[in-house]
Amino acid sequence: MPPPGDRHLTDAEWADIARRVVAATGIAPQGDPDGCRWVAVRHADDHIHIAATKIRGDLRTARHWNDYLTADKELAAIEKEYGLKQVVRGDRTTAKRPTRAETEKARRAGKTKTSRERLRTTVRQLVSIATSPEEFLRLLDGVEGIVVDVQHFPSGDVRGYKVAVECDTNAAGEPVWLSGAKLAPDLSYLKIRERLTAIDVAPVTEPGSRRKPNPWHQATAAAERIPHHLDHGDDATAQAHIAAFGEAIDILPLLAPNHLRPQLQQAATAFERATRSRIRAQQDQARALRGAVRALRTTPVTRDGAGLAMFLDIAVLVVIAAARWHQVRRHDQQVAAAHQALVHLHAAYRQAAAEPLAALAQRQPPARTIERHAQRVLVMLPDHAQQTLDDPAWPALAAALTEAETAGHDPDQLLQHAAHQRTLDDARSTASTLTWRIQRLAARQARSDRARTARAGTYVTPQPAQPGQTPPSPSQPGPAEAPARHR
Repeated sequence: MPPPGDRHLTDAEWADIARRVVAATGIAPQGDPDGCRWVAVRHADDHIHIAATKIRGDLRTARHWNDYLTADKELAAIEKEYGLKQVVRGDRTTAKRPTRAETEKARRAGKTKTSRERLRTTVRQLVSIATSPEEFLRLLDGVEGIVVDVQHFPSGDVRGYKVAVECDTNAAGEPVWLSGAKLAPDLSYLKIRERLTAIDVAPVTEPGSRRKPNPWHQATAAAERIPHHLDHGDDATAQAHIAAFGEAIDILPLLAPNHLRPQLQQAATAFERATRSRIRAQQDQARALRGAVRALRTTPVTRDGAGLAMFLDIAVLVVIAAARWHQVRRHDQQVAAAHQALVHLHAAYRQAAAEPLAALAQRQPPARTIERHAQRVLVMLPDHAQQTLDDPAWPALAAALTEAETAGHDPDQLLQHAAHQRTLDDARSTASTLTWRIQRLAARQARSDRARTARAGTYVTPQPAQPGQTPPSPSQPGPAEAPARHR
């Protein structure tokens, strides 16, 4: 059946389509007089029905293995040749949808979600916070209202698991069990074990410092490097980073304030489809990202919500990059899922960023200071200067630069570093994006000459500046802090 808006095909065109479909599926190959008998019936303008036997004229069974995929491939060619709309097609990596019986059962019980959907969401969220396969099974066993059955090999090693909603039973009164693989292709125990054994746990403190790093800053910095991996890495590495980023989106509804959770849960549900493709992910390439995501589980969103807003700002850019990556590889369903997730992420970001940006803007510096910052933007961001200065978030950016300068950082170098971390072309609000980057960079303690030299491995006694020479700034990033694109 063509999508709404397509032209009505003639009887001759439908007859040609029917012959091509039964030939492609092996029901009645062209030029084979012993092909199965079939008939096409048209009783409406926009579709036909094909009925066929499965026994050939020579009494052999037709070879129609994998006929669904072969028919779909032929239909894609037909759509192109006849000028019809190209239907979005999958790659057999999508999660199984609830059956009509499951949907009706949930409706009768007064539930908005089926047991399958509830279990899939729960398992994905637990995978996003677990640091090992053993911890995942412990967390799953502790979820109220869900029963778990773990299967073992004779050696005692875990073979797999299955789950059921406690009150969801079949006609015999037994739980309706669903294995991880039945929930989604990437939720089998084998796939979960592969992902959870490829994690680098984030350090408790920064090297050479007693100060505990901000997990939201770490997660944002790790996510900010994903577009680089998508543009310059191999497909297996890129797929691993998209899957790991999906875990970050899954964990957000557990951490965010109540008013943001609906949008974030819808974003996670939509983006779930974009995390899988036929490309096998090299999971160990996303160890650092997964470690940064796991660090968030002990860090609830602060009252001002700046950490969450900062992460959502870069999350929007990552989803745009993921959609572009999938589109190049013609992963149609994944592209559609990423675009759908973008709608919810944009809405969540607007709500999350409003309060921290407004609070920052209220700490407005003097007019002369704002003018100095505006001149910096004009000189250092010629391609985005006017857009940044006209942005409603410009007062927040000016305040962030002022606070960084007061803390001992060089605002020129901070702004230059922030602008070069990642292109601003995809940012919907350049001023807010720069604000979050400035705050993240300024949160690092300004290092002395001795500390920076020690990081390089050699200490040289600082020399006084010569006439006309500018002394080095304490906020100049060291080798380990270079932007990801230079690594």
